[in-house]
Amino acid sequence: MRTKKLFTITGLALLFGVSSMLAADPSDPQGGTSPSTDTTRGTGTRNDGQRGQFSEKDWKFITEAARGGMAEVELGQLAKTKASNQAIRDFGDRMATDHKKANDELKQIVAKKGATLPTTLSHHENSTIEKFQKATGADFDEDYAEAMVKDHKTDVKAFEKASKDADDPDIKAFAAKYLPTLQEHLTMAEQNKSSLKK
Repeated sequence: MRTKKLFTITGLALLFGVSSMLAADPSDPQGGTSPSTDTTRGTGTRNDGQRGQFSEKDWKFITEAARGGMAEVELGQLAKTKASNQAIRDFGDRMATDHKKANDELKQIVAKKGATLPTTLSHHENSTIEKFQKATGADFDEDYAEAMVKDHKTDVKAFEKASKDADDPDIKAFAAKYLPTLQEHLTMAEQNKSSLKK
């Protein structure tokens, strides 16, 4: 099975998945509806969080990073259980761990400034996860490896930009802190993709 491009910015990788991050497009720059406690997927209710004191530019990065990170955690957990290749399983475990850590830190940063992160994924991200839930064996391994390369290339670009151009100094520092992690993820993803072709 060959899936289409996994995300258009995933995560935070935050961590990310910032290809996911590009896919997120909050319809309300002020943050939309108030946050809910429902973090399940596929409920039909989208939660865009609340922007608080952040500029529109920074909030776009934050929400894309947060959704990307949530998606990376879910996909990583799938890889841990569904992948047939041990390297892919290990990579999935690393993705779930690193992206959760980054999202937890991002949540703390935005809370100090009166904002709340989105708690739901976009329709595109949910659809991608559903595709991977149906994939098995070598098909899952190859598609996941390819998707992670695409996602993290986008993630690295997004975090590089935010580390230089973010208006909020804490967001700028956050992006700079996790940029090396994303770069490492990209290297690992490229190695996985290459090894599966041999």
